[in-house]
Amino acid sequence: MSNKKEVKGTAPKSNTPMLIIGVVALVAVLGGWWMYSSSKSGPATNTNSNSTAKNTQQPKSPGIPPNAPAGANPPNQTGSPTAAVTIEEFADFQCGSCAAAHPVVNEIKSTYGSRIRFIFRNYPLSIPAHDKAYEAAVAVEAAGLQGKFWDMQNLLFNNQQTWTAAPTYKTIWKEYATKVGLDVPKWENDMAGLSAKSRVDADMARGKAIGVNSTPSFYVNGNAVPYAEATVAGLKKLIDGELAKANPAAATAPAANTAAPGNAANASK
Repeated sequence: MSNKKEVKGTAPKSNTPMLIIGVVALVAVLGGWWMYSSSKSGPATNTNSNSTAKNTQQPKSPGIPPNAPAGANPPNQTGSPTAAVTIEEFADFQCGSCAAAHPVVNEIKSTYGSRIRFIFRNYPLSIPAHDKAYEAAVAVEAAGLQGKFWDMQNLLFNNQQTWTAAPTYKTIWKEYATKVGLDVPKWENDMAGLSAKSRVDADMARGKAIGVNSTPSFYVNGNAVPYAEATVAGLKKLIDGELAKANPAAATAPAANTAAPGNAANASK
């Protein structure tokens, strides 16, 4: 006698349900592939735009619009106010890249002298790592009210790591003020007052209107300089090109170190 049980009236099993499930799965896969292919064939501009946003930094402003705020007036400048080439720098005293660019700027000013006009603009960044940047800009502007802007600027850039890491940074700045020959009590009062702060705020307003989003940012005759070209060689190439446009003979003349006195722009403030 067999031990197998039989179920009366039950039809033999069929593979039809499994076949249906397989067909449905295949249709789903093919449908998903079609939708993905359709999305990839969309407008090229959208695809490129998304890729750019993820993989590159936001581009700098292409140039300075004519209706941009003027910034601090008179500006902190060297060279000739009537020069054919103007270099404008937006910088942050607590920015490592700005400190690294400082010798580059000094070499450019020394090389071209009165053939260019160099303008420095304060642009302290509002980020935690630059917690002393705004105060530093005010301290340098306060020194500028006594005709010592460039002296104080040099000390803050050249000793950036020292005062940035020190809880007693204001004491260090006071030592710098004494070193450059400031009337220290007046300098301290000017830091607390509105004159120095208003100059920093005016420079910042100009930078924001232009679209400055990083420091240092350089502009040569109103045109933004790519960061990779903010070198001695890169800036010289741009400056020489602008000089050639203005006066081909002047572009090939020997460079003369005839820079205007560094603090002349601030003496009347």
